[in-house]
Amino acid sequence: MAKYLGPVCKLCRREGEKLFLKGERCFTAKCAFDRRGFAPGQHGKTGGRGGSDRASDYSRQLRAKQKARRVYGMFEKQFRRYYSLAQRRRGLTGVNLLQTLETRLDNVVFRLGYAANRAQARELVTHGHFTVNDRRIDVPSMLLKPGDKITVRESSTTATFFKDLRDVAESRNPAMWLERDLKNLSGRVVRLPERSEIDGNLTEQLIVEYYSR
Repeated sequence: MAKYLGPVCKLCRREGEKLFLKGERCFTAKCAFDRRGFAPGQHGKTGGRGGSDRASDYSRQLRAKQKARRVYGMFEKQFRRYYSLAQRRRGLTGVNLLQTLETRLDNVVFRLGYAANRAQARELVTHGHFTVNDRRIDVPSMLLKPGDKITVRESSTTATFFKDLRDVAESRNPAMWLERDLKNLSGRVVRLPERSEIDGNLTEQLIVEYYSR
């Protein structure tokens, strides 16, 4: 699968807001968005074509979809597959989509505070540092369900990163729909997140409209 290797700060600048793709760095003066808050490219400073004041319905729908993809770090084919899953579930398709994205293993690791951002969480999972229900898992896209338990592998706790993780994670509040045990570096999915507990800057209705064209 292809991988985006460019500066992630350009993604924030393209969407016109911070997506917090670099974790704590986004809260410091080093954040590129604070220094260059205009869109990348030669027309960035002037707005160029497709400015927000003249944006069509399609443009707003596309930007909403692209922003969600970039926040969760995935490509179009995978994102569309999650949308298809959300359509088949009961309830509102948009909320179902966001709940599905939130229950990805890499996102849960991030929400527990065991990684600074989703990219780091994805790397940690890929390297096999976590278990789900006592089974070693290296698939970041694994979808979790209520009752699933996530734990740092015992063999990984001797690594420098995980030795310091308890102190670092303590300053990060876990999501309300998760239960965290810092002593054992574990966590559990208590329930599916409610819409109010998911990023309010994501506009799921526009995403539904985009795929319903």
